[in-house]
Amino acid sequence: MILTLTVNPAIDCNMTVDRLVFEDRAYILSTSESAGGRGINASCVINSFGGETLAIAVSGGDSGARLEKYLSSCGFPVEIVPIGNPIRRNFTITDQQGLTVKLNEIGPHVSAAELNRLEAVVRANLPAAQWLLICGSLPPGVPSGFYSKLLKMARAHGVKTLLDTDGDALIEGVEAGPTVVAPSQQEAERLLNTALMTRTHFLDAASKIRTLGPDWVILSLGSRGAVGAFQGHTLEAIPPRVDAVCPIGAGDALAAAFVWAMTQKEDFQDALRWGVAAGTASARLPGTRFASLEETREVYAQVEVRTTR
Repeated sequence: MILTLTVNPAIDCNMTVDRLVFEDRAYILSTSESAGGRGINASCVINSFGGETLAIAVSGGDSGARLEKYLSSCGFPVEIVPIGNPIRRNFTITDQQGLTVKLNEIGPHVSAAELNRLEAVVRANLPAAQWLLICGSLPPGVPSGFYSKLLKMARAHGVKTLLDTDGDALIEGVEAGPTVVAPSQQEAERLLNTALMTRTHFLDAASKIRTLGPDWVILSLGSRGAVGAFQGHTLEAIPPRVDAVCPIGAGDALAAAFVWAMTQKEDFQDALRWGVAAGTASARLPGTRFASLEETREVYAQVEVRTTR
């Protein structure tokens, strides 16, 4: 089983507009609402690929009630840890040319008692898990070392881990030795405190992040694919060119498909190829939607993987 954890879930509010132009009006063409959060998104992808997954998330307030309603029909089991404050909303605005703006609320304050209950739920589910995906930002009130604590707990149970977060939680998390860390280019720049602009920068960054503690690194580069670093090797996974409609959530699809593929045959290079294929295929879809296994397989056949070092 693949566990996913979302400490800061959201109601995703998606809007499609005719165009996004600075200092000019845009007209809303359509709106939709869905359950959101990186871990929940990852479980959606894993489930659609036929994998076994359990999503653990907090929920509170009227927005939390809507989240739970949407999750009740998601097709995979969810374990909710109640909190006192309402969960956040995230807004994604995409125009007909594919330009996207994403606005996220910070999230609810989570108390120490609520955090202890969440930790207990994760601990109780680890014995049945093969992987734990720790995904997304930490809301107010949660110490930056919380993910680090969970990573060490998972390792003690023999559970592999993927960390997908940002800021201080990422800095402390990589030092806890996750199996794989999957930052975006921007998250890696903040982690390393340096700008990454060239192919050489990307390759060096993946290798450097690996020296900080994780076994493997996947540096997600959007339409340019991803760089992977593992066991002294560095790989590039280069996707085909596609017409991206909405890239939001593509990184979640990449992480989820990578772990799903690792549960199939434990091959890093092939799993990286699947991850890039899923992210690329999902970017072709409107809103926060994720490509099916068949849609991903079509792109997988066109992803090129190169060993660079």
